Amino acid sequence: MASDGGLRVDNPSETVESLNKEVENLKCRLEEERKKLNDVALSKVAERLEPIQNLNIKPRRILKGHQGKVLCSDWSLDKRHIVSSSQDGKMIIWDAFTTNKEHAITMPTTWVMACAYAPSGNMVACGGLDNKITVYPLSFEDDVSTKKKAVGTHTSYMSCCLFPNSDQQILTGSGDSTCALWDVECTHLIQTFHGHTGDVMALDLSPSETGNIFVSAVSICFCLLIVSYVIY
Repeated sequence: MASDGGLRVDNPSETVESLNKEVENLKCRLEEERKKLNDVALSKVAERLEPIQNLNIKPRRILKGHQGKVLCSDWSLDKRHIVSSSQDGKMIIWDAFTTNKEHAITMPTTWVMACAYAPSGNMVACGGLDNKITVYPLSFEDDVSTKKKAVGTHTSYMSCCLFPNSDQQILTGSGDSTCALWDVECTHLIQTFHGHTGDVMALDLSPSETGNIFVSAVSICFCLLIVSYVIY
């Protein structure tokens, strides 16, 4: 017989054994519920969701200019400018207030799948089926395309990109199943991130103070696999 803080335990070993059994039973039940969820059709899941009422959503501006599917877009931190890339092989810089095109850049490839604004607003990056990540300094005084710089090259198409909190580095995802961090000024590879077995299709940076954690996602057989990484 044992006593601890007024709690009397006649047989500690039996108590631990019963707790272990209860844990195993809970694990089995959780696994069964998980399998049930995997077998539920999306339409059934949607039926369980409460509809959002009284949403006042309407178009504020319509930006027209691309001749193919728009594959990516990104806001500048000035909250006024937008960069978009398209299947038509073009990247366009827009003034979202006036809907004017400030720059329309023809890329050396169709399917420009990724684009991103630098935090300063003075640079944009893009890439696609050419496997390259290319940056363009923005200026009204010069032809933007003459100032472009190829920062790095993947072994397959580039699907997504973002600037992790500064103009000096850019993060990319690719169909070669990797993510990569590049030095924009020196145009060299800083770090490669492995772990996926399929095409990386999306990236997002954690809103942490350090800004050195990101997630990447890959679609495999209609299942979304997300992996998080730390930038060193």
